[in-house]
Amino acid sequence: MTRAFLALILSIVATPAFAHDIASAGGFLAGLAHPVFGLDHVIAMVAVGMWGVFLRAPALWLLPIVFPLVMAFGGVLGIAGVPLPAVETGIAASAIVLGLMVALAARPPLWVAALLVGAFAIFHGYAHGKELADDANALAFSAGFVIATGALHLTGIAFGLLARWPAGRLAVRGAGGAIALLGLAYLSGLA
Repeated sequence: MTRAFLALILSIVATPAFAHDIASAGGFLAGLAHPVFGLDHVIAMVAVGMWGVFLRAPALWLLPIVFPLVMAFGGVLGIAGVPLPAVETGIAASAIVLGLMVALAARPPLWVAALLVGAFAIFHGYAHGKELADDANALAFSAGFVIATGALHLTGIAFGLLARWPAGRLAVRGAGGAIALLGLAYLSGLA
């Protein structure tokens, strides 16, 4: 299990963070790739799934539904050119906060967790929408990034299910701590 955890962390760290540069293409495949190739997006979205596992049902499924729905709204804001300050800071903060929620196995009321996840989703969606090329198919791109986001949430849920065992719980909480640290690195410009 230690090797699997280490492999997960190394694969996340090794992924180049160029999601904010690939939006020159604008179809379904570009939307599908956008969240997956941005470390900042990957770690936050995986954390949502892992945190849902700690919070149990209905949060296990509610958080991964809230995130893409609100993210799509943020995408519309970005496409429309509505100003949103500190987008990159909000994205980094999402990794820090969501990673800490997993690391601490925090269990706030469901509405607080959903509000927190939704607030961060706006920043992620906005980044997707703002960087969409003018000649791109916004609907196809949006469908791609929502599907990719769901897949990342499912990855977090799958990894989070290791928390059923004592060693797995430590691995999942450790991954949450690693996500928070990567968020800090991203915020400081190191990632």
